Order: sequence, then structure tokens, then C-alpha cells
Amino acid sequence: MTSTPALITLPAGASVNEVVEIIERDGGVVLEKFLDAAAFLELKTEIDAALATSAFGDTDDFVGTDTLRASRLFARCRRMVDVVLHPLYLGAARKILQKPIEVWFGEKRTPIIPLVQIGMTQAIQICPGQGLQPLHRDDTSFLWRHPHYGREARVQIMVAMTDFTAANGATRVIPGSHKWDDERCPQQAESIPAEMTAGSALIFIGSTYHGGGTNNTDRPRIGVTMAIDLGTVRQEENQYLSVPYKTLKELPTEVQKLLGWDAGENFMGWYESGGKMHNPFDYLAAENIPQALGLVESSD
Repeated sequence: MTSTPALITLPAGASVNEVVEIIERDGGVVLEKFLDAAAFLELKTEIDAALATSAFGDTDDFVGTDTLRASRLFARCRRMVDVVLHPLYLGAARKILQKPIEVWFGEKRTPIIPLVQIGMTQAIQICPGQGLQPLHRDDTSFLWRHPHYGREARVQIMVAMTDFTAANGATRVIPGSHKWDDERCPQQAESIPAEMTAGSALIFIGSTYHGGGTNNTDRPRIGVTMAIDLGTVRQEENQYLSVPYKTLKELPTEVQKLLGWDAGENFMGWYESGGKMHNPFDYLAAENIPQALGLVESSD
């Protein structure tokens, strides 16, 4: 009888290379003290406020009838910037996803590095009594096949806003399942809880089987998840509608681009104006973007 591999936990001072090495081997890794105390407390306050406006699911085992969910987090939570720009998360995502691919342009062999983008955000509160979520792969959103494509499409994070324990519904993960083909069915007996303290984080890839656990305690388990995806797939959450223009303009340049306001070497995301193809960030940097995109009428 073979035992299920354990999830490795790394200290806050780990290197990007260490994080990537373990993720590519095991499918995921836990990072201790991912957020410092000040950032964590502010994010927790913002997340609590977002969840307070949410409602329980209906009869869907996947969404959860005793689970609250809130998205549009870059519109609601200033501290989401700390999560996406964290050097270990963004650094690992870039290293895993931005592997160059060589293509022919005529007789010239050219390497292209794909963009990455924020695909989705969600706060998840698993309340007492919630049962197991079905095990799944998050790259199912893209109908990704395994191992056909030979590359990952998503690097996901789950930041613990409360302690994650086996008893309160910690995310369950099957280490090594990112190497399975699509014919193998995941079993709950193969999964283990990603136990971690509040402020720590689980980073895993889209091909790793996982799911929310059962909450057998009298208190909710709260986590914040976000995905960084290849720029060649559609964003799961429509960030152009989720983040108001005024809020978008106040975000750091790198976050604006990660939210989709960028265009890649493979011509994804451009915008035509004046007969030329432009990077949408050029319009975002200008003050006339609402008029340029036809969002409001020009006063001319």
C-alpha cells in the first residue's frame, strides 16, 4: 500500500527557484507567513466586508450550499495588490507559465514569451456543516487536456484568512496529480488537507486535483484565491467589468497590465485606432480612454 505524498511547507524566505521546483514536482507548495501582519489584517477586514454582501449557494455541491463567495476583489480590496505582486507568487507564476515557444515567421525561427494575466479572484468562506467539494482541476475552465499541451495554463494561490485545518475544511490536494492523464479519476482518499496558519498560502497549478474540505467545526474557514493564467486563454472572471475605471487607474502599472490591459508578442489583446494596432495600455495611460473605447461620448 503506497502512502499519499505530503505537501511541503516552505518558510517565508524561500527562493522562487525552490518554490517552482517543488510545485513542478508535487503540484503545489505551502508558504509560511506569506503576508506580513499589517497587510494581512487590512486584507482580512476588506475580505470580511466583501463576504458580508454575499449569499449561500443553492443546491450545487461544487459551489457549496453552506459556502459564501465574493469576487471582484481588485475593486473591493486594496491589499489584493500585495498578493498578486508578491515576489514568490508572481515570480513562480512567471517562471512556470512564461516558457518561450518557438514559431516560424517565414524562414525565421522566433521565440515568443506569452503574457500572463489575472484570471479570477474570489473570497471563499466555508461555513460549519459544509461538506466536501468534488475534486477538480482549475484549468478545466480552459478545457485543458493532460498531458497533451505540455505546459501549464494557470498558477493559483489560496491565502489563508483563518487557520486552515483538517477539521475546518482546509483545501484538499492530491500531490502529484498534475502528472495524471485525463482518464484517471481522483479519489478523496488520495487527497490531503493543506493545513496552514492564517497569513500563509498554498500555491498550486491548474492541473492539480483539489477541492474544499468538510467543515466539522463551529467556525467558518476563510480563504482568498486568485489565478494567474496564460495570456492566451480567456480570463475566467471578466476583469474589464469587475474593476471600475476609476479604481483601475489607481492601481500600480504592473497590476493594470496583469488585469488584461496589455498586448503580447503573439498579437493577443491589441486595439485598433487610426488604422494601427496599439497596446491597450497606451490608452489606459492616457486620460481619454473612456472616449477612445466609446464608453462615453466625446464632448467634441
